[in-house]
Amino acid sequence: MEIAKTVADARTKIQEARNQGWSVGLVPTMGALHAGHGSLISAAKAENDFVVVSIFVNPTQFAPTEDLDAYPRTWDADLRLAERLGADLIFAPPVPEMYPEGDCTRVEVVGPLTQILCGRSRPTHFRGVSTVVAKLFGITWPDRAYFGQKDGQQAQVIRRMTRDLFLPIDIRVMPIIRETDGLAMSSRNAYLSGDERRGALALSKALALAQKMIIGEGQRDRSALLAAIERSIREEPLARLDYAEIYTFPDLAETGPTLQGQIFIGLAVKFGGARLIDNAVIKC
Repeated sequence: MEIAKTVADARTKIQEARNQGWSVGLVPTMGALHAGHGSLISAAKAENDFVVVSIFVNPTQFAPTEDLDAYPRTWDADLRLAERLGADLIFAPPVPEMYPEGDCTRVEVVGPLTQILCGRSRPTHFRGVSTVVAKLFGITWPDRAYFGQKDGQQAQVIRRMTRDLFLPIDIRVMPIIRETDGLAMSSRNAYLSGDERRGALALSKALALAQKMIIGEGQRDRSALLAAIERSIREEPLARLDYAEIYTFPDLAETGPTLQGQIFIGLAVKFGGARLIDNAVIKC
């Protein structure tokens, strides 16, 4: 496994792979890798000849009041995991390499897709995500790029951007990886105290309740389902609900009062200084 810290070096190494007729898979990350990221690397390894893992804590997707400086950084452990799973190249640029002096271009998906869910409470977030992913695509020009369903809205934003810009890249969205007790794996779980970690199970419990109501009990009333989800989360005293919302899937459009087809249930809940998200896709 090799490491590139400049755009020029990354392009040289990827071109060497291309010269051998190899396909390229990209796994964009902000580091602090866990088994969820590992599943993306494994999928990329299974479907491509050459796997690039980017490790870059992207400043443009953080608002001034958010956790950029505190975001976990676990470089040595990240390298061990990526190498064990077969990554061929780590692209880990410093911030000035990705945003050099004079950089003034941003990529933005406009409209309802970026205004709902996390876009409502983090209005500049997806512009930063789209910008950095577009840059990574331009640097690595992969055949396939891998994202996790835990960040379900982000995955659909990237799909929309890729489609609108006519980029010949297959966006692969892989299932949520959970701890044994159901908590969705996230780098931000490291922020949780013991009590907050136990309380964070409120997200997966609420989603399990929704699935039981829909599949087991035939509930299709949107308002009743949302009320039950919110009630379940508020039973946890440490939880501060940011949102619980239901949209159609995969387009994330408004549903009617009676749910039908595939739906996306998205949650964001704060515990102390950590904001956790989770979701479920359920067929009604």
